[in-house]
Amino acid sequence: MRVKILITGICGFVGNQLARHLRAARVADRLEIIGIDNLSRPGSESNRHSLDGLGVRVLHGDIRMASDLEAVGPVDWVIDAAANASVLAGVDGRTSTRQLIEHNLLGTVNLLEYCRSWQAGFVLLSTSRVYSLHQLEALPMDVVDGRFVPALDRLSLPGIGGAGVTESFSTAPPLSLYGTTKVASELLALEYHYSFRLPVWINRCGVLAGAGQFGHAAQGIFAYWINAHLRRAPLRYIGFDGSGRQVRDCLHPSDLARLVLKQIECAGPQPQERLFNVAGGVANSISLLELTRWCDERFGAHTVEQDTRPRQFDVPWLVLDSERARSLWGWSPDMGVESILTEIAEHAQREPEWLQISGALA
Repeated sequence: MRVKILITGICGFVGNQLARHLRAARVADRLEIIGIDNLSRPGSESNRHSLDGLGVRVLHGDIRMASDLEAVGPVDWVIDAAANASVLAGVDGRTSTRQLIEHNLLGTVNLLEYCRSWQAGFVLLSTSRVYSLHQLEALPMDVVDGRFVPALDRLSLPGIGGAGVTESFSTAPPLSLYGTTKVASELLALEYHYSFRLPVWINRCGVLAGAGQFGHAAQGIFAYWINAHLRRAPLRYIGFDGSGRQVRDCLHPSDLARLVLKQIECAGPQPQERLFNVAGGVANSISLLELTRWCDERFGAHTVEQDTRPRQFDVPWLVLDSERARSLWGWSPDMGVESILTEIAEHAQREPEWLQISGALA
């Protein structure tokens, strides 16, 4: 039986990579992939042309417009990879609050209604930034060899341990406008699942990273940092005493694609849980200072400025525990942080104009 999949935001980094890895999967002959994208992101046209070469049909449309979805026709699954994914969106002067909410929440409403009309399944790609900002900011930290490490002996919060933040960690505001739109989208998706029996899976992703990412300082930080370091562009450690010790984990989209394929193929008894952390975890975590050391070894030393002023929504440490996905799906990431960084670096060396193409220097 052939399964028809619609990927929204297919010309962005994650949507593009999911399409490619699903096309290369063992069941590719049973998958028909189409995509929709409003092509608003710098660099997205190049992804559109490459997808055409793979036989993936790309529609120019906007999920904020229900009529654009009506033109797509029936599908079996929707993978929602369309979002304004910057934690600073709506407050940084680049995007209005209304634009952010329309992209990330109204778009979800339109997609869920589209799924309901065709009884299609829905996979929502959510984010680690749904977890409570105040509680993350208040985590007691030790400093170990250039990175923050949670002081577990002084921790009393539920939903966090040595392996990271679990799905039970607080999602109480404040989160950021971005995080709140994603929590609201999650809740709506779950309500459509229970009300209309739509298959729904929600994946809270850590920082997705790899070659070809449109890296910016506020999103795609690994790609941005490596490209900027290689080009000797200005870099800054912001906040946290200008130390660069803040830590995130990274995940390659190929590993996300493996889980999404399992979810789409799921038959028989359904797991009760519909929501999962999907991330690199502690093994794939790195601080900005450690990332700079890695770049120094590969490209030669580059000075990073120190800016001690705190920046809104920044947290010292955010690493996700994906044990639920491992126990229910047998899933864990295959690609380690060293391989991810090397892939980005090799792409940066092949594409000397990448910061301009991705709009990072605009």
